[in-house]
Amino acid sequence: MSSNFPDRSTPYAVSPPRYSVAHQMVTTAFELPNYRISQNLGVVRGIVVRSRNIFATLGATLQTVVGGNITVWTKLCEDTRSDAFDIMIQHASEIGANAIVGARYDTTELSTGVTEVLAYGTAVIVEPSDSSESYRS
Repeated sequence: MSSNFPDRSTPYAVSPPRYSVAHQMVTTAFELPNYRISQNLGVVRGIVVRSRNIFATLGATLQTVVGGNITVWTKLCEDTRSDAFDIMIQHASEIGANAIVGARYDTTELSTGVTEVLAYGTAVIVEPSDSSESYRS
């Protein structure tokens, strides 16, 4: 396996990797400027389920008294979203994509203090469009 691929963070391989999706090739739009979609590989996802730790909850409770940004929970949310995003990219890379369009996040509270974060999008293979090739010449 190539060293260009992210560290395995899913419990299983979806399929053998062929490409690697760079972070700048993920967009919430349904197209990438200067590229054309040559193949749609389907929906990819990254799922992370996290719970709050008791010490962080106590610290956050104290911060709510003072007011302002609750940094402990902000960091937990940011880390969880980042992990879900990375797993989505890994999934897309494993099925042969080189880009993801229509990327989104969704969250669900599974029980008190336990939350699922889902990053999902459509894995695609893109090629430079003719207009971008003539622009480089």
